[in-house]
Amino acid sequence: MRIGVDYYPEQWDRDLWVRDADLMKKTGVRLVRMAEFAWCRLEPREGEFDFSWLDEAVGLFADRDIGVVLCTPTSCPPLWFYEKYPDAVMTEQDGRRTRTGIRGHRCVNHPATRRYCRRIIEEMTAHYAGNPAVAAWQIDNEPEAYFCFCDHCAEKFREWVKKRYGSLGAVNRAYGNVVWSGEYSSWEQVRLPFGHYPSAWLNPAYMLDHSRFASDSVIDFVRWQADIIRERCPGVPVTTNVWFSEHMPDFYREFRDLDFISYDNYPSARPPEEDAARVSHAFCLDMMRGVKRRPFWVMEQLSGGLGCWAPMGRMPEPGLIKGYSLQAFAHGADTVLHFRWRTANIGAEMHWHGLIDHSNVPGRRFFEFADLCETAKTLGEAVRTEILSEAAILLSFDSEYAFKIQPQTEGYSYLEQPRRLHRALTGLGMNVDVISAGEDLSGYRLVCAPEMYVADREAAEKLHSFARDGGTVILTVRSGVKDIHNNAVMEPLPGIYRDLAGTYVSEYCPIGRDRVGVRFSDGAVLSGEQWCDILETEGAETVAVYDGEYFRGKAAVTRFRYGKGTVYYIGTVGEQALYDRVVTEAVKEAGAAYIPGLPPGVEVTVRSGNGKKFCFVFNLSSRETSCVITGRRIILAPYEMKIIRTGEKDPVRDCTE
Repeated sequence: MRIGVDYYPEQWDRDLWVRDADLMKKTGVRLVRMAEFAWCRLEPREGEFDFSWLDEAVGLFADRDIGVVLCTPTSCPPLWFYEKYPDAVMTEQDGRRTRTGIRGHRCVNHPATRRYCRRIIEEMTAHYAGNPAVAAWQIDNEPEAYFCFCDHCAEKFREWVKKRYGSLGAVNRAYGNVVWSGEYSSWEQVRLPFGHYPSAWLNPAYMLDHSRFASDSVIDFVRWQADIIRERCPGVPVTTNVWFSEHMPDFYREFRDLDFISYDNYPSARPPEEDAARVSHAFCLDMMRGVKRRPFWVMEQLSGGLGCWAPMGRMPEPGLIKGYSLQAFAHGADTVLHFRWRTANIGAEMHWHGLIDHSNVPGRRFFEFADLCETAKTLGEAVRTEILSEAAILLSFDSEYAFKIQPQTEGYSYLEQPRRLHRALTGLGMNVDVISAGEDLSGYRLVCAPEMYVADREAAEKLHSFARDGGTVILTVRSGVKDIHNNAVMEPLPGIYRDLAGTYVSEYCPIGRDRVGVRFSDGAVLSGEQWCDILETEGAETVAVYDGEYFRGKAAVTRFRYGKGTVYYIGTVGEQALYDRVVTEAVKEAGAAYIPGLPPGVEVTVRSGNGKKFCFVFNLSSRETSCVITGRRIILAPYEMKIIRTGEKDPVRDCTE
């Protein structure tokens, strides 16, 4: 496990560089990331390049056996660029240009942006080609699926639509443009969604394509940069860093041609104590590993209290600097870089705290980081292990986009049910893969397919085959609702999953923030909220019924034998306990291994291989707790991670025996 930091030499006096590099070496830092925002120093005037300061910084770290991740600085072109090309700034939905002075405000489709980005990338990569200190290249910084409304994006969108559909007639049919007399009669009428209208007021098929186009634009920008880097620096791995932003590109497609995925990991500085509210960042980590089903990097890891776009938040509780980093490693990260080495004393992010505060005196968080570095040195064998999962959760970026375009009901978001299903599985001590809908399902015993909203026939066929061959499937509310164009399917829900579920929706009721009881056969009553599918069974067994509203007594959760497998359908957005109950039953049905009786907030993850097995036990709680793992009682301090090393018998099941 490699531990590193993000460092900004251009923001500090040179007399600090040597002291920082010496302290990093002493502490155990093995990587630094640099230069993602440094274009104005690398090319201070158009065509005048200065790499001398960066050479000096790279050399300092290389002399101390610390590797360097160099970044293309394309997130922040210098102001001289915008003076020359003022229209290269992104355009807002109302037609106004974004103000310069913040970051990430260039249009990735503008020809001048591409031209000048190519030049700085070519200069950087040519300069550092063959430099053994360069461990990897990062493209840009946190590229989002930006919604730019400039003329260049409008033309690109028009070309994108033309390529996708081929004819105006096909576009009109796909979009249902006859509604509100919106049929196109010329390609020039295909425009971007200008104006202040809520997205739900606009054509949902058109808006989904606009979201897809925005995702494809930044994916193309990233791949384009990767090609330039690889041409000059062959053999050096290339990545970019992502996070759960408002407008996420499709990560599964974005990283298809990159060497590994990098994630910016900012979990809560103080996890909630209420068990029902506890949301672990393990879901995000398992998704990052699931993008390529391979180890990933954390390019920015929580190091202190956050403060920039919002008032300052709390500092991480004692134990969380180390605990969260080990949690990332337990879920598949083999490299973790902390943001940042020093808290900035200039610029908007001066209250986004790093490891060393403005006092310039190493404190509690720094010494905890140093302890993490010592622990990382002992985990060399674990790096060569893998995470094998018997359970998977499917995600669809099309469905994520569609949910945002047309909000389903008050308080209901697409990622809510995947997170609750994930928590139910990890509450049983299970490894979980979060993968793209439509991927190969072989090797799993249980697959959760929540909210398969935009119907993907390939994914549906794989789920049918998986269940037919003996797998266990969990389907949920809002499945099979839309076709591939985001138009409503004219058949009883869950549409193409109806035969798989053995049930259909006779009526649905968006109840928003209201609650309704859900009664199980043993008399236990849990609650559902936001949405209720009123189910009629077609061979399925009723597992639970509604215990309120006008649909009292109607099926809310069902179970159906399909081929050799079993399919559950959850017809409401339940409280966490509802998912815990259904998932536990489904895990037993699937014959998957699990750990009964784990205390709330305790996570168990297993990495195995090469005759070794590492069982990571993490207490995501401010209270001391204990649990039984491999026949022995483990006592965990608040936010403590303990690592149990054993020989490898069964890579998944050893810790559950």
